[in-house]
Amino acid sequence: MINIPPVSIEFASLNFGTIVPMLVAIVGALVILIIDLVNRNLDKSLYIMLTVLFLIVDFGVLIGFSGNVRGFFDLMLVDGISILSQGVIVIASLLFIFTAMGKLRFQEYRYPEYFALYLFMIAGFQFMVSSDSLILIFVGLETASMSLYTIIAMHNRKNALEAAIKYFTMGALATAFFAFGSMIFYALTGTVELGLMSQILVESNFDNYPVMLIGVIFMLGALAFKISLVPFHVWVPDVYEGATAALAGFMSIVPKMAGFVVALRFFEIFIASGDRFVEIILYVIVVLSMTIPNIIALLQNDINRMLAYSSISNAGFAMAAILIGTTQATNALFLYWIMFLVTNLGGFTMLWLNRSKDYKFSSDHALEKYSGLIKSSPFTATMMGLFLLSLAGIPPFALFWGKMYLIGASVNAGYMLLALIMVINSAIAGYYYLKPIVYMFLKDPIEGNEVKYMANATTSIKTVIGFCAIITILSIFMVDPLLEIISYYVQTSGY
Repeated sequence: MINIPPVSIEFASLNFGTIVPMLVAIVGALVILIIDLVNRNLDKSLYIMLTVLFLIVDFGVLIGFSGNVRGFFDLMLVDGISILSQGVIVIASLLFIFTAMGKLRFQEYRYPEYFALYLFMIAGFQFMVSSDSLILIFVGLETASMSLYTIIAMHNRKNALEAAIKYFTMGALATAFFAFGSMIFYALTGTVELGLMSQILVESNFDNYPVMLIGVIFMLGALAFKISLVPFHVWVPDVYEGATAALAGFMSIVPKMAGFVVALRFFEIFIASGDRFVEIILYVIVVLSMTIPNIIALLQNDINRMLAYSSISNAGFAMAAILIGTTQATNALFLYWIMFLVTNLGGFTMLWLNRSKDYKFSSDHALEKYSGLIKSSPFTATMMGLFLLSLAGIPPFALFWGKMYLIGASVNAGYMLLALIMVINSAIAGYYYLKPIVYMFLKDPIEGNEVKYMANATTSIKTVIGFCAIITILSIFMVDPLLEIISYYVQTSGY
């Protein structure tokens, strides 16, 4: 009988601080569930405030993090990119949760489980961006995805259940792709850590290249689903239409931020080594993702679906930064997504405020519903017009600066054709973003239209709208400070 000596692990060596931000979100979710077990008759505003409180603590712990970037048997990797992306995820989640404080009562907000799942989902995304281990990324991905499927289904409408089922079915396929891709790379390299994997692949001069390329395609399929890149985007319009406008806005920002970071860490292996085949594959997907949804958006008569296709195109823009692979492009990715966060948050929140059951129109947010809005609700028309102009990339509003910096990064890296395609797609996007503005400002109101705009408005939601509007208008003064912060964290990560 062989005696195996016990392995002693010192607590300090685990670097416990690397998982504290995620633990804050998980503990918050458990606290909400425990409170509900004790007393089931508490008002939803308590759970909203608890969610806000734990997210603020989460952000505070994140900002105060210092120490070794590695933790928990080297599974955790809390570098500058991780802290930066976690910051974006937590702030976006914090802002979006305020949309739950509307005047109208919706099915999902009656359940404390909604807010617990919300925190579990955020913890999952934080794990995704804080590791270079494919196993932990997979665990984070599944934790977040399962929570999100359930949250969508909790909106008690027929198309919400349909959206959740579609998202779950497509998500299961993406999960299988991720598992197969991870298996192939483990078979080739004997490791699931991306840093070691890169080293082994480069040293072996990419032996078994055809097999490796199959693994890349599987991983690309999984990540492209989460980021909603063409041709893995087909679920987006239906899911966004089935979900509430507030949740659709959340889905257009937070899950994609996590997906971009995983894609950045994974494809950096091949972009840095100059792998032409992988670059060509990415190039084609980026161009298609920018162009095809833009063309389809031209044909939409529902603002929610139009914004869904717009978010796919914007994801293509951001993915271009990963293809370019320079430090400036990585900085541009985060600047672009922060500006997109502010603009999209404002746009989808305005749709959420104008949510009403009016069966005179073909859909909840049909364009004709907003005809002559400037006469019936000037504030609503002005705010929606502002956010649509920003999404169109009209200067001097927020997203214009993100697009300019991203196009500049592509020009400086020698991707002149890609920069030209970005400019052309920005022009196409400008056309369909102006369609709702024409309806709101230049058309007469429809007779008998008794829709009460801003019916769901409360002080907290109006505050979020005001915050987004101020940032959108004054973004020119925030570009340089933001770039300094982004550059600091990106450079500490070695990108």
